[in-house]
Amino acid sequence: MEEKTEEKSGAKAPITIKKYANRRLYNTATSSYVTLDHLCQMVKDGVEFVVYDAKSGEDITRSVLTQIIVEEESKGGQNLLPLNFLRQLISFYGDNLQFLVPRYLEQSMESFARNQEQMRRYMHDSLGGMFPFGRFEEMSKQNLVFFERAMRMFNPFQAGMPPQAGGAPGATPRPSEGPPRANATPPAGSPPQSEDQIEELRSRLEAIQREISSLVGKAREEQKSEAKPPKTPDKGATDKS
Repeated sequence: MEEKTEEKSGAKAPITIKKYANRRLYNTATSSYVTLDHLCQMVKDGVEFVVYDAKSGEDITRSVLTQIIVEEESKGGQNLLPLNFLRQLISFYGDNLQFLVPRYLEQSMESFARNQEQMRRYMHDSLGGMFPFGRFEEMSKQNLVFFERAMRMFNPFQAGMPPQAGGAPGATPRPSEGPPRANATPPAGSPPQSEDQIEELRSRLEAIQREISSLVGKAREEQKSEAKPPKTPDKGATDKS
């Protein structure tokens, strides 16, 4: 039944990798032992796989993928995870908004991957592989600003957070306003954020993602206009004048 379902859907089942007590990894599809480097290349090639503990049968794919990241980060000149990002990520463990972080990171990476593919195609088709460093470097800085702003949204009670726009540090709040959020400290055992607050955060994150996509679109349009040759005046119009 499973084979028929797989054939109908056209989906290919992920390859099963077994990890033994001696830390050796066994690829059941090729009946051979593999290394983390092999699994890393499989990820880059788009090959889906799951890793199980050979003894307990537990799915340990997440921990193995994390090991691959650690191995890659230890190689000189290949760091993808900035220190500040790692510190911020660690700080969200145990936070009330922890459950929002995985989905946000997943959506951000998917959006980034889509935009990168568009840029590669555009550079190949229009620029002959010549990379416009300055333009996309500026766009990357803009993306970083949006990302940092979104990360601050996740933890509005974090100490040392910059004050909200429109207010100065130490300013007296208006009667209609509560105490400054930046200095507020949630009481111990306080309940998670309300549904309205969570929905507001999600809306803000979606808005930021739209801004990032808009930046990429504008950059592509500008590159197209710069690549076009200047329009020559119409001969007939010149004669009339």
